[in-house]
Amino acid sequence: MKPRVIPVLSLKNGGLVKTRRYQDSKYVGDPTNAIRIFNEKEVDELVVLDIGASSAGTTPDLDVVRLFAEECFMPLTYGGGIQNMQQVERIFDLGIEKVSLQSAVLNDTRLIQDIARVYGQQSVVLGVDIKKNWLKQPKLYSSQSGKLLNRPIYDYLAERVDAGVGEVLLSAVDHDGMMDGYDLDLIHSVASRLPVPVVALGGARSMDDFNLALKAGASAVAAGAMFVFKGPHRAVLINYPKRAEFDSLDDIE
Repeated sequence: MKPRVIPVLSLKNGGLVKTRRYQDSKYVGDPTNAIRIFNEKEVDELVVLDIGASSAGTTPDLDVVRLFAEECFMPLTYGGGIQNMQQVERIFDLGIEKVSLQSAVLNDTRLIQDIARVYGQQSVVLGVDIKKNWLKQPKLYSSQSGKLLNRPIYDYLAERVDAGVGEVLLSAVDHDGMMDGYDLDLIHSVASRLPVPVVALGGARSMDDFNLALKAGASAVAAGAMFVFKGPHRAVLINYPKRAEFDSLDDIE
């Protein structure tokens, strides 16, 4: 089986946006239209993250989630603003396959345990943001507070995997939207320590980057800017490769 290549759509105030290093948020269009385009391109999987809800600490907009679930023909992961089991139940009832958790499980793993017990480990994705400090050391980063967290990365990850996380969405903040390649050292360091799939996010610019991330240990690769920007002027365009192009991905042993 070919590795998964997953588009990631970021939302803010109901619109599709793209950031650079989690800043400089730029509106790039209607997320529903983007989902329809990805349907036409037969994308295998899609991730939608409401970064506005995450940063503001607001609850998920279930009307928007319902619309996405109705429009999306492929498995869909939703994240942003999820705080409790009641919200998770409603999100799954709308047809979402996985939920991505971050802020709600920074200090408590009970929500992970509850979701995994009811819906299975495969339904729980842990969103992890990593940003380097001034010494170029990788640190956990809270997108809600905008601060680095002084906590051991691998202990944090291991605790949440033990609680029931089935997959880790690993985002390198310093590479977000830059299209300068993945943080391969970070991918290798995290993936080699975890027994669950790691999805690499942040920095992809080409199919070659996908190959490098997979060889570094990622089980799947994700990208945002690569699929919504193209050209020297970063013109807005859904730029998802044709399915046949994925045959160029090297076989990873």
